Amino acid sequence: MSWVRIYVHMVFTTKNREPFLYSLALRKKVFKHIKKNAEEKGIWLDCVNGYHDHVHCLISLGKEQSISKIAQLIKGESSYWINQNKLKEGQFLWQDDYWAMGVGENAIQSVRNYIHNQEEHHSKESFSDEIDTFMKKYGWTFLKVE
Repeated sequence: MSWVRIYVHMVFTTKNREPFLYSLALRKKVFKHIKKNAEEKGIWLDCVNGYHDHVHCLISLGKEQSISKIAQLIKGESSYWINQNKLKEGQFLWQDDYWAMGVGENAIQSVRNYIHNQEEHHSKESFSDEIDTFMKKYGWTFLKVE
């Protein structure tokens, strides 16, 4: 039997950063569905939360799972569900891209706390500032395609 425990912190946004997840009640409903769908698809979604225009997930990859496949399954099914249930006027979409970073065993609880406290966190720091912080911390740059 194979044993795999690789944690990934994944973040994705609404299309054009539209503040679709504007209310706590709506966020809870969407995140509860994302968690249930992940469980049905054999994805270990440790925790999920977010704010007006983005979602944070802490995921443990299975031995035959990839980050891109998990992102596709979570984002694709949840946008379909949001549209089927008419939770938004017009079509709802997630942005194509996502951010993902491996999480070491000693940081798992810290990431959980961070994800669970999104409401408080974003009362102090905007998502744009948060992205800038992550970009600097991990030495990432946007690639300009010409």
